[in-house]
Amino acid sequence: MLAIKKARKLIEANPTDIASKTLADLVLALESETPFLLADIYELDYKRFEIALEILAEWRMDRYYAKKLRLVDVSTMAKSIATADAPVPSQAAPAPVETKKDI
Repeated sequence: MLAIKKARKLIEANPTDIASKTLADLVLALESETPFLLADIYELDYKRFEIALEILAEWRMDRYYAKKLRLVDVSTMAKSIATADAPVPSQAAPAPVETKKDI
């Protein structure tokens, strides 16, 4: 989350700067899963280029963890459904008592 914080501070400090606009566009493209022109990153100075690469790495890692959490949620839900559908072992019914009529 360090790169995301760096980018936020950079954008807040000078929102009209071309580097700020490029980083903001990158973040918005990642969030909305829309295309982003990689050539725009190459036009950044090295420091901001590094921030852009760090954002990509952090975003990828966060996405991996988000998918992992969804997998855990789905797995938990599937297990609870399977448990709910499983037959519940019933208590053994007491043996019928014989009466004089049965004999």
